[in-house]
Amino acid sequence: MKKRLQVAVAIIVNNDEQVLIARRHAHQHQGDLWEFPGGKREANETRLEAVQREIYEEVGLQVEQAEPLMQIVHDYPELQVELDVWLVTEFSGDATGKEGQPLVWCPLAELSVREFPAANMQIIERLTNLYLV
Repeated sequence: MKKRLQVAVAIIVNNDEQVLIARRHAHQHQGDLWEFPGGKREANETRLEAVQREIYEEVGLQVEQAEPLMQIVHDYPELQVELDVWLVTEFSGDATGKEGQPLVWCPLAELSVREFPAANMQIIERLTNLYLV
């Protein structure tokens, strides 16, 4: 049976309609691809708490306003991921790659030209429709 990961994902949009993305380290699963910040949900957390904690730990932002955007289940050959995707429209702090990962504020229209893991493609499609890019 495949390993199953529950992952909280944040789509952090700034006032210029740019989305914060991070580049995965080469040694990680799906290495060198771009991703939306997030991480594994802990057993004792609510979905929102997981997003808030992961975003603070990974990029140093305090999530102030977030709403559920979508949920995705994606099968990779070696594991299955459940992505709990949140749209973050209000936050404070300055984004920093606290785990050494490069960060970029990417215009929504440019998301489709970046390389993302397959599980993220539905998110990009939803954002394109939501913001009419």
